[in-house]
Amino acid sequence: MDSHGNVYYTDLKQVWRIAPDGTKTVAVPNVHTHELYLDAQDNLYGEHLWYEGDATKKWGHRVWRLSPDRKLIDVIPARSGFRDDYEDFSFVRDRAGNMYWAARGEHTVIRMRTPDGRPRDLSHNAKFHDVRWITASPEGIVYLMDDAELKRVGTDGIVTTVAGGNLRERIATQFFVEERHAVMGMWLDREGSVYLACYGARKVKKVTSDRKVSVIAETSFPWSPTGGMFAPNGDLWLLEYSVTNAVRARRIAQDGASHTF
Repeated sequence: MDSHGNVYYTDLKQVWRIAPDGTKTVAVPNVHTHELYLDAQDNLYGEHLWYEGDATKKWGHRVWRLSPDRKLIDVIPARSGFRDDYEDFSFVRDRAGNMYWAARGEHTVIRMRTPDGRPRDLSHNAKFHDVRWITASPEGIVYLMDDAELKRVGTDGIVTTVAGGNLRERIATQFFVEERHAVMGMWLDREGSVYLACYGARKVKKVTSDRKVSVIAETSFPWSPTGGMFAPNGDLWLLEYSVTNAVRARRIAQDGASHTF
């Protein structure tokens, strides 16, 4: 959500904008992006990822930026491979503009890059198994799903486990969901609690700083959450996918009233 209350989301074919009055329009057409990022100036960033075909079996990508006046430019021109292969751009950032990502190799390391381009390893001597979704607090505390566990990487690089395997739940209607996708998007509130879109359970789970886990929202079949956020007024916004890969956004007001877009 930008400073004017516009909400942006991707359905993997284009990026949509929901205005404060509920009007929905396409903000960026014909882009396949799994992540979005809004900076303090309301510039929206995303990528476009494509597969050339079985003849070459090659992938390519580019990173774009949409300014508040709706000018669209590429900040990273089209190039081969995946964005993670280059380790020069991440959508996971803190208030200061530091970028965070998982550098996968023989040993996975959580890395950060400062706005002036200086990289450094953030995690030290920590063993990760399968790092999936990552988010960062405004102060630079990193939270991530490592296999079935929610972990915290402090600004001092110390890694701790916040919650365990009960997060990666799968119910009967979500039997097709791979374990690595059972928990998808994550976000924070102002108190530092972590919220998880549990796609495999059709639930949103809250994990507090004292490690208590609770369910704060559920979706009805055939929908399940893949991401979310809180608006400044406390409304909960969810990105939801159906079993047929239809996409919708849903706003849950503090009084419990729900509206879909």
